[in-house]
Order: sequence, then structure tokens, then C-alpha cells
Amino acid sequence: MNQFSTSVILIGMPGSGKSTLGIQLAKMLAKDFIDTDLLIQTKHGQTLQDIINNQGYLALRDIEEQVLLDTHYPNHIIATGGSAVYSEKAMQHLHHYGQIIFLDVALSELKSRVSNIDTRGLARRPGQTFEELYEERQKLYERYANITINCTGKSQKEILDLIIYEDTEVYMDKDA
Repeated sequence: MNQFSTSVILIGMPGSGKSTLGIQLAKMLAKDFIDTDLLIQTKHGQTLQDIINNQGYLALRDIEEQVLLDTHYPNHIIATGGSAVYSEKAMQHLHHYGQIIFLDVALSELKSRVSNIDTRGLARRPGQTFEELYEERQKLYERYANITINCTGKSQKEILDLIIYEDTEVYMDKDA
């Protein structure tokens, strides 16, 4: 468990469980929890969807990048927004704080969890489908993750156990 003596950064699609699992993981590991989507909303006094509606999806990505670059949270569990991976600078910055874990969930499962794509605050091109967004981001999540966990069909407890106890059958540590 010594690899988690610093922060754990969770990345993945909307609906992958970053915030929900992040809170539970923080309790289990006695770490503080940060949700970067909430940091954005607090700093700008708007929901993510309001930012997109008023300034566009690229503005949200720029705002997210700046919030991530301003993030200095050692020894935390950090749940990032789904579009964090569009910023190489931000992902490199976060990597300095600890392991980046990709919560990989199958598209079919994500679609059953996320029904409000038009109001959820997804930084996506106008008209871009959830499927297209998934395909576009999947490569980026894989690129930046130190560890990928296949979460499809698993309970929250099973996923937390995989993160904490390093079940090597589903753990893929690219730094090993």
C-alpha cells in the first residue's frame, strides 16, 4: 500500500464512479477528498453546464486545465472531471502527486448510468454523441493512466478492493 503514500488521482468517463468511489476511498485510506468539477463550479459560481451554455465546451476545458494546474493536493484522493485528459500539461502536473488510476467502464454500462448527457456538463463538441465521446476519450485515459482497472460489472466494494489491495489479474501498472 506504500504506493498510495501520496495522492491517488481518478480518471474516467462521466458515470465511471470517480466521485462516488473517491469519497469511499478517501475514508478507507484516511485521506482528504477533492472533486475538481466542484472546484471549477465553486471558483466560477456556475454549474459545468452553465459554463458550456454561456462560454462553450472549449472554455470549460480551458477552465478545467487551469484549475488542475492550480491543484496542489499531496496525500489526497482526487476525482477529476471526465475531460481532464484533454490537457497534457494538467495530467503531467497531477502525475507528480501520485498514481493516476483509470476507472474503465464499458460503454453499455456507462450509458445505463448517464441519461442526462445534454444537461450534465459534458465538455463535448455540439452534436457529439456519448458513444463518440467515449471512443475519443478512451485512448486518452489509457495514455495517462499508471493503472487501469476494469470496473465493468463490478461492485463498488470490488473496485475499492482492487485499488487498495492490488489484485494483479485486473491491475495493469504501466510503470512496472
